[in-house]
Amino acid sequence: MANRRLAPASEQPASFAFSSENAEWAKGQIEKYPEGRQASAVIPLLWKAQEQNGGWLPRAAIEAVAAELGMPHIRVLEVATFYTMFALEPVGRFWIQLCGTVPCDSCGARELKDYLQARLGAPGHVSADGNFSWLEVECLGACCNAPMAQINQDYYEDLTPELLGALMDDLAAGRPVKIGSQVGRTSSEPKGGADTLTDATLFDGSRVGAWRQRFEDKKAEESSEASGKAEAASSEQRAAADPKPAHPASGRAAEGKSTDAPAQRSAAGETPVKSGDRTDAADPTESAARPGTPAPSAAETVARAEAAGAEAGTQSDLPRDEPPPQPVASGASETVDEPQPAPVKKSKPKRSAPKSEEN
Repeated sequence: MANRRLAPASEQPASFAFSSENAEWAKGQIEKYPEGRQASAVIPLLWKAQEQNGGWLPRAAIEAVAAELGMPHIRVLEVATFYTMFALEPVGRFWIQLCGTVPCDSCGARELKDYLQARLGAPGHVSADGNFSWLEVECLGACCNAPMAQINQDYYEDLTPELLGALMDDLAAGRPVKIGSQVGRTSSEPKGGADTLTDATLFDGSRVGAWRQRFEDKKAEESSEASGKAEAASSEQRAAADPKPAHPASGRAAEGKSTDAPAQRSAAGETPVKSGDRTDAADPTESAARPGTPAPSAAETVARAEAAGAEAGTQSDLPRDEPPPQPVASGASETVDEPQPAPVKKSKPKRSAPKSEEN
């Protein structure tokens, strides 16, 4: 890295002042910050001063910026000497800033540095034609396309000594040049083009991302539902316009006459008991429970009732102090003697106490 020092006094201009246009621009930059924080605009103002002075920053410009912001000169000088974006010495029409940090150094930045040293001389030296000067700087943030260099405001990447030489020749001759990668790389893809995610089916939904199929299935389902609803509405309209009677064979109950009971007759405003039923009930010669059968006489009815009562009231003739006999098991031999009732034990009379002689 080159030492960060101001140019010799012999190369320093006597004074510096912003042009009216740049002064108005600087005022707008300062107004972006609150009162008392005008020092935050020091980098934009130094950049504009360098641009106005032909690409490098003299002492007079540093002091003019300090006066504009109300800052001590040394504070502005600290900023100008810290950042390599500020050139402290005169530069060529095309100022080459070559990145020399690890990624670029590993990919060929040393060869580029040797080429510039051989063609232009030491860093900070302006070529005899005034077109070029160069400086090695820290990382410029394009490591994926290393090695690279910044020429004025643009990045040129994937450089080799041959490509850099051709680029410098085109710039000096005023021919158009390509900004960015010099080997046809797109953005930050690998050299030779992308080698992953190259299958077009990954992006059209036919292989990955079944969202397209889901959308098609959903659309077909919605179409089917709409068709079903239309068919159902049509069926309802036909049923309303041409109703058909229900058929018992189709599972519906057949309609029949309501029960001719006294309650229904009374609700209909008729006599609860039919005259024919009343006549049949009053006929003593015919049974109401069994139509067509002659009714029994009163004597027969009384005899049947007495017989039923006598049968229900018959008492068992077994002694009360003997257990009932056990029933004969089903299938037992007919020769088995019937069980004899157990003999009745007679209780002995209790002896009374002997009478005393006194009695």
